[in-house]
Amino acid sequence: MADLRVNIGRLALKNPVMTASGTFGYGVEFADFIPLDGLGGIIVKGTTLNPREGNDYPRMAETPQGMLNCVGLQNKGVDYFCEHIYPQIKDIDTNMIVNVSGSSPEDYAECAARIDALEKIPAIELNISCPNVKDGGMAFGVTCAGAESVVKAVRERYHKTLIVKLSPNVTNIAEIARACEAQGADSVSLINTLMGMAIDIERRRTVLSINTGGLSGPAVKPVALRMVWQVAKAVKIPVVGLGGIMNARDAIEFFMAGATAIEIGTANFIDPAVTIKVRDGISDWLDQHGCRSITEIIGCIA
Repeated sequence: MADLRVNIGRLALKNPVMTASGTFGYGVEFADFIPLDGLGGIIVKGTTLNPREGNDYPRMAETPQGMLNCVGLQNKGVDYFCEHIYPQIKDIDTNMIVNVSGSSPEDYAECAARIDALEKIPAIELNISCPNVKDGGMAFGVTCAGAESVVKAVRERYHKTLIVKLSPNVTNIAEIARACEAQGADSVSLINTLMGMAIDIERRRTVLSINTGGLSGPAVKPVALRMVWQVAKAVKIPVVGLGGIMNARDAIEFFMAGATAIEIGTANFIDPAVTIKVRDGISDWLDQHGCRSITEIIGCIA
């Protein structure tokens, strides 16, 4: 069997398949469907310094080849996570990674610092790109200055592996990736969702409660693939690719574009065992093509 091990900074992954935040709960919800220790990492749902109620319903809508959501980072806050969720997930034998968001650089940094104290959380994914939060999120991810301000603040207080999740709703994503790298990011992950809208023509109103939301699923894969390819050529740190990955062939495209690891998101709603199927499919493809290691195909597209 081919060697599936990869490294994201100091973070060692037994294989390059992870879950995308917001699509896999805290991991334990999927324990009846897959062996959680069979994944390279689990990125748990978004966590903020203070509790968030999220947006009003309806906040999800199916679209052709995808879905829209405007959940709005509903969670009970970082202290609740540390006290109640962490004890449930700390002994899962994989990399448990927390997705962190906030409304100011100080919020991000304080949230990250509290997670830094948790021994068995080896990394965070910094969400500077969420398009469905009215204040925060989006504003930081669309400019170099905004991205730098958050990464710099967090890097000063967070000492483990720092992955920064980038927004696709920008004109030059490579430029923002380089800005994050310059401020100490160990890796970047992309893409987060694309801004979209759905309209109910009988009710003559938008489907989502706040009108717009984040588009995910197969529809975004070509955009995600292009952006991963651009960023992988622009930075020296590892790139984590996500956006519309539904099967092993999709994942392999991302590796060839330059991704060191991948995240699976929307597909988890369709098939709760998809992550393990993708992992095994990657292994089978590498064996069939005479590859001894996943690293042989990473970035093979010029």
